[in-house]
Amino acid sequence: MSEGFETKSTDTAKNTRRQQKSREIANIGTIQQSLVEHFSDIKDPRVERTKKHQLTDILVIAILAIIAGAQGWEDIENYGISKQAWLEEFLALPNGIPSDDTFRRVFEFIDPEGLNRCFMKWVETLLTTMGGEIIPIDGKTIRGSYDRNQGQGALHVISAWASEQRLVLAQVKVEDKSNEITAIPALLELLDITGAIITIDAMGTQTEIAKQIINKKADYVLALKANHPTLYSQVKEWFEKAQAQQFQGIDVSYDKRLEKAHHRTEIREVWAVPVAAISELYQPKLWAGLQTLVMVVRVRHLWNKTTREVQFYLTSLNSDAQIIGRAIRKHWGIENQAHWTLDCTFAEDACRIRSFHSPQNFALLRRLALNALNREQTYKRSLRQKMKRAAMDNNYLIQVLSCFINNTLDSSDSLCQA
Repeated sequence: MSEGFETKSTDTAKNTRRQQKSREIANIGTIQQSLVEHFSDIKDPRVERTKKHQLTDILVIAILAIIAGAQGWEDIENYGISKQAWLEEFLALPNGIPSDDTFRRVFEFIDPEGLNRCFMKWVETLLTTMGGEIIPIDGKTIRGSYDRNQGQGALHVISAWASEQRLVLAQVKVEDKSNEITAIPALLELLDITGAIITIDAMGTQTEIAKQIINKKADYVLALKANHPTLYSQVKEWFEKAQAQQFQGIDVSYDKRLEKAHHRTEIREVWAVPVAAISELYQPKLWAGLQTLVMVVRVRHLWNKTTREVQFYLTSLNSDAQIIGRAIRKHWGIENQAHWTLDCTFAEDACRIRSFHSPQNFALLRRLALNALNREQTYKRSLRQKMKRAAMDNNYLIQVLSCFINNTLDSSDSLCQA
């Protein structure tokens, strides 16, 4: 009798495992189909006679490998070989796993603008609303991408970051012998920023950029520094005088915040005044939508010293120090949560991929992986630990992808955001 029950129990366990396996294959099949749809517009750069591997297989393996921590072409090939039996369940792989040279050659010649468009289309499916979203725009140099023998400098890209949703929205390459002033308008042109607040550091504080943001029905907070010497000096002197008189008779909005972390205490004070408060302001009409001038004072108490920093801003927002101060604070999210993570977790600066379009394409795949890992929030660990688990656990990798693809799977998006 006991043997009969034991057999029944074993059969039940086998059936359960088969059902789980079927669901897993169905989920990854749905994910694979979604990946194909998102990247279907990418033109295969290879001639027909050299196509031993499908472009879809190459793209999917590269994405999975980078989410799992791959930092180069050999890492991607090694991931594919290690996971070949699993990958064969949902990829064609007519000639097995592509070699590292195949991955390199394909990504050298894939059009980075086409890949960026597909990436943006993918991100758009994840965004809820841009109304009130704070979008910092900032540049990052990928320091290991230089090639001294070819006279090629390191790649510099401009990225837009949705601070609340923790997603990279798009990236644009800064062309050689150019700077961020020309790249930022190109990036803004790609994005639907209606209702958002765009924050940019001093390099992007340009009248045409302010006009473009206003024309796209968004607001801006722009850092004002000495690259606009006349306006900067005037605003600086006015605030110093007004502060010395404790802003008597001036319509000023004030906010003060104190933060303690990492053996550091920081006090941030924000003063915001309407443009009309400064009589004879230098050429204010050049700045489309300009409403408010802002001064921020940051005092940091470290264990061995105290620092004080004063910065000024131009903004199209109304004079509300709390809202403006929050937007300014959120600007640093692109540095701390995106750029720092790309360097320290994805080892971006150390990467020596540098030929043709491959640095730009690989950088975009890193940002895709960053988005995917940020979306998955059920595993309460660091991104590095998430990457390691994705490398070891196929089911968890499916969970990460299901969160990013936004499909209705067994691991639904509501679980991803739990």
